[in-house]
Amino acid sequence: MTQITLIPLKTPIIQKGDSIGEVLFETIQKLNISIDEGDVIVVAESPLAMAEGQTVDLASVDPSEKAIDLAKRYEMDPRVVEIVIQEADEVLGGVKGVLLTIKNNTLIANAGVDSSNAPPGHLVLFPKDPQKSAELIKQILEAKFHKKIAVIVGDSRVQPLRRGTIGVAISVAGMEPIEDCRGREDLFGRKLQITFRAIADDLVSAAQLLLGEADEQTPAVLIKGAPIKLSKNPSQNMAIHRNECLFMNYFSKT
Repeated sequence: MTQITLIPLKTPIIQKGDSIGEVLFETIQKLNISIDEGDVIVVAESPLAMAEGQTVDLASVDPSEKAIDLAKRYEMDPRVVEIVIQEADEVLGGVKGVLLTIKNNTLIANAGVDSSNAPPGHLVLFPKDPQKSAELIKQILEAKFHKKIAVIVGDSRVQPLRRGTIGVAISVAGMEPIEDCRGREDLFGRKLQITFRAIADDLVSAAQLLLGEADEQTPAVLIKGAPIKLSKNPSQNMAIHRNECLFMNYFSKT
């Protein structure tokens, strides 16, 4: 049986302009950790956005009429709602305190806009280009350690009718994020018809136990022994069209 090991990478507080790849390299060196072929590093999206300067001063926001109307409906700060509207590809609705949005073809609360771990009076936005960032971090670390690794930028998400958050990959570099299990046989010899395993999402969920959501100051987790397939050009896309989505397909017809 494969043994998987997760190692938290606690760093100094990430500042605007920091190179996440360089910060992680220095942290790994300081911790005297060896990097092996096939290791995976999960990086939280919030510190990445902070390094990119993806923050907004709430004092500079002038909410629109639409933002004011949604803020009243869902009991939110109109300035926060305005930023969410600007960041979202689509606003679908919400509940008290949170808007349900689509951004980058993914269902996400508040379009990734967050006040957690942001400077006072500011909001942290979604990273500018998570895929480009994952690839850059991978390039830096592979050049330093001379090993082929994978990098995942992760975030937390809620699930329909479930309390609490789980981890989800928003970008992946260097590995297949999805395992296609179709055609395999189950315990009774029946072939699987539709099963895909979200490997990257599973790894982010595991890393979330160490990344935390508060003051842990742990923006990344090193995972060793994960059952991944290294790949420069993954064959499976994590996102699907809404017509293929069990939830979105249903609600679009109601």
